[in-house]
Parts: sequence; structure tokens; C-alpha cells
Amino acid sequence: MGEDRDSSSARALSAVFQPPDPQFIGALRFNEAGLIPAVAQDWLDGAVLMVAWMNQQAIERTLASGEVHYWSRSRQELWHKGATSGHIQQLKGLRYDCDADVLLLSIEQSGDVACHTGARSCFYDNGPEPTAGGPLAAQPPADVCTELMRVIEGRRDLPEPGSYTNKLLEGGDNRILKKIGEESAEFVMACKDDNADEIAAEAADIVFHLQVALAHHGVSWRQVQQVLAARRGAPRRD
Repeated sequence: MGEDRDSSSARALSAVFQPPDPQFIGALRFNEAGLIPAVAQDWLDGAVLMVAWMNQQAIERTLASGEVHYWSRSRQELWHKGATSGHIQQLKGLRYDCDADVLLLSIEQSGDVACHTGARSCFYDNGPEPTAGGPLAAQPPADVCTELMRVIEGRRDLPEPGSYTNKLLEGGDNRILKKIGEESAEFVMACKDDNADEIAAEAADIVFHLQVALAHHGVSWRQVQQVLAARRGAPRRD
């Protein structure tokens, strides 16, 4: 990967698409073919969606348009991701690693499909034999709250005998909201006691029961993430 660089040299471009920064591109370490690997990561849940290659032209076109372009090694041409499928990738951020030889793209994936098989991510296999992927392929690893919501939604759609989550869902709003109230009170008391471990534990309980309520009402965790993201940088409220 090359010699280490001081961490202060690692820089992030904001997703405000200005003309490419010559110093940014000049810091990158392209391979002998003039290419650099690029990892595309979902901007909300951190899931890795795909890996492709970029050259200087692809980076410049991506920054100029705000839509991700790669370099196709097989066709030897610039590749506008999603130009034919409609699965465009909107760039939200761009960083390079400590050796400046790998790019990390934070992207918003149109249609929630990054893989040519129709899967959300190219990283869906973990067994001894490759599968065909597609819309029903396994979801990629994501942040812990997203993974927890997947489990809760799984219990909702395929109930399991003796499951605490299913008992809550079967009780509907009365049972779920009562638990949220109880856990909120315990969280408040933990904060009053200034006990970091208890605060973290009670906060986790609130998140879990909150997600059960969301699943019960058919609201996805991603919808919550989108609201939070939209509020970032919004005007301050009085």
C-alpha cells in the first residue's frame, strides 16, 4: 500500500461540487495504469455497496457533475454509473485513505440498487459457492441500529414463538408505548444518577423499543436516518 503518511494529509471533499481541487487529485497515488480503487459506501447506514476503479478523468467528471463516474477496465472507457439502469449514484463526500491509494465515496444510491444483478450491494455472498444475487440477495453489513431494525422487522414478518419482540408487536401500541414510557423514565433516572454504563444501557433499551414501534407502524429506520440527515446544517430553531 506504500509508506504511511501523516494523518493530517488526509482530506475530505464536501459534496458541494466545485471544480476539482488540483492539490487533492495531485495527492492521490494512482497505479501504473493511472487507476485508483474506489469504495462506494451508503451515506446513511455505512453499508459498502460496491468497489470499482477511477482515473483522474472519472474523478473530475464526478466532482463536476455530482454523479459518480468510474473507469471501465473491460471497455476502456468512462462509465457513468446508472446512466442506462437509472441507478445513479449521487456523491455526498469523498475521502482518500492514509496511503492515498484508495478512495472512499459516500453516495446516495438511486433505486437502492448498486449491483448489476439487482442486489442492493455487490457484497451479498458469504458461503462456499457464489450465488446469482438479485433483489432477494442478503443485505450488506451496516451500522448496528440498522442491523437491529432488520431483526425486528424479521420478527414482525416471520414471528417466532417465545420472542419478546413478537410479544410487544402482538400487544400493539398499548404494550409498546407503555414500554417506551417506562424505559424513558429509567433513562432519566440513570442520567440523574450520572452513571455512564446505566445511561448507555437505558438508551439502548429506548432505541430498541422505539424501533419496535416504528416496525409496528411500518416506518423504516432509513426514514428516520433521512430526516436526521436532512436536518444536518438546517437553520437553528429557537
